Amino acid sequence: MTAARIVAVGLLLPAVAGAACVLGFAPFYAWPVPIVALAAMFWVWSRSGSALQGTLSGFAFGLGYFLAGVSWVYVSLHDFGGMPLVLAAIATFLFCAFLAIFPAAAGWSIVRFGNASVSRRLMLAPAAMVGVEWLRGWVLTGFPWLGLGTSQAPGSPLAGYAPYVGTYGVSLAVAGAAALVAGFAATHAWSRARIWILAGFAVLFVLGGAARLHAWTIPAGAPVTVALLQGNVSQNLKWRDEVRAITLEAYRRMIFEANARIVVLPETALPAFLDQLPREYLKSLRDHARETGKDILLGTIEREFRGQGQDFDYVNSLVRITGERSESYRKRHLVPFGEYIPPGFKWVLAILKIPMSDFTSGAASQAVLRAGGIPFGVAICYEDLFGEEVIDALPEAQALVNVSNDAWFGQSLAADQHLQASQMRALETGRWMVRSTNTGVTAVIDSNGRVVKRLPWFTQGTLTAPITPMTGLTPYARWGNWAAMLLVLLLAVFALRPSKAGR
Repeated sequence: MTAARIVAVGLLLPAVAGAACVLGFAPFYAWPVPIVALAAMFWVWSRSGSALQGTLSGFAFGLGYFLAGVSWVYVSLHDFGGMPLVLAAIATFLFCAFLAIFPAAAGWSIVRFGNASVSRRLMLAPAAMVGVEWLRGWVLTGFPWLGLGTSQAPGSPLAGYAPYVGTYGVSLAVAGAAALVAGFAATHAWSRARIWILAGFAVLFVLGGAARLHAWTIPAGAPVTVALLQGNVSQNLKWRDEVRAITLEAYRRMIFEANARIVVLPETALPAFLDQLPREYLKSLRDHARETGKDILLGTIEREFRGQGQDFDYVNSLVRITGERSESYRKRHLVPFGEYIPPGFKWVLAILKIPMSDFTSGAASQAVLRAGGIPFGVAICYEDLFGEEVIDALPEAQALVNVSNDAWFGQSLAADQHLQASQMRALETGRWMVRSTNTGVTAVIDSNGRVVKRLPWFTQGTLTAPITPMTGLTPYARWGNWAAMLLVLLLAVFALRPSKAGR
């Protein structure tokens, strides 16, 4: 094979395939594309001449995947974090390159342990890809953004596996389908092998579609009307003194005008610590809640003072404001560099101009937040990417709420990709999910993962809709990621079993 062909097949094809995968995610929802793109990657791995080639091909795939899919990190670093253009571009590239190490590791293991057998490599490929995807969701507190399984929500038949084995299980189904496509392409003549491959492909999709017919959860009561507020406050202006009063008054007006039992405000909706808000302002909200019977869920920042001094910790919270008392959920899974600075990286603060970049995390186990008679499982910002953490609120939680501020990422793919993650959480748990965001996407998602109603991007408005509290447990809510990881392990063991010729 010539050097040009090695580059074209071993590097360019995987990079293009990786970038194409992003079309499977919101806002495109072209769910078959990741299957085809991953099949191309598996086909390349099945023909790699060495573990190094497999590693480089996997790295190229990952680089294309993440540069196309999460390069919106540049927007938060440069446009809103104040990092110089060149440094922001380098940092974004290095971040995507770090993420690309995971598919590179998959490529190395597939070629290294799959020997020279095409069939063995293709059997091992789904387990390796999902295994490193799980690692990516765990290493350094985890970054599970763009998990392959999420690309199938909500319309693909493969999404039917979500209530059983969660996102990683759906990722395994996607990778399995891709391996079958690659195997079909590797078999040049019609034979019994091709018939078995087609049958396996059909069974995978039929079973996924059939799995959607069974409802694991049922209504726990009558629908309750929820109002989700979207203030559309520019991130560049949010903390300026001249904007603060306008923002406070706009949200108060929207709360008072909301015709709903539950009113939800976005993450850090009001530009002040909770205890620094004007006393009369909070009193007016409590009086309104008591007089109208509303429950107000306010995204805000709480302070906890240490001892008698002026030192304090601050936490990212969702606070329930009623006529009587306040209760809160405190964010427990913080964003590295955005909400906390890892040890040894304090120097980053000298470059980034992000206010309050060192939050304190909430307790690992917290009570559900009740509003309108419904116990809610709460996720703040990207906490709803971690399905294994969202299910901690079950079975008590009868609905899910996510408050976020994706204004940090401008008019990029991030907000819609985040919405799709919420759709997957609804599918996994069989619960309705409501999302209140600063600039979008504010939406209501039903228990089947479908967006019932949403507000347009970058507009100020109130989204009002009824939601149905649900009870019952899906298999995923009982088992978490254990079932999917067991399937990954079994598939890897099967793929690596000694061949008859080697016995």
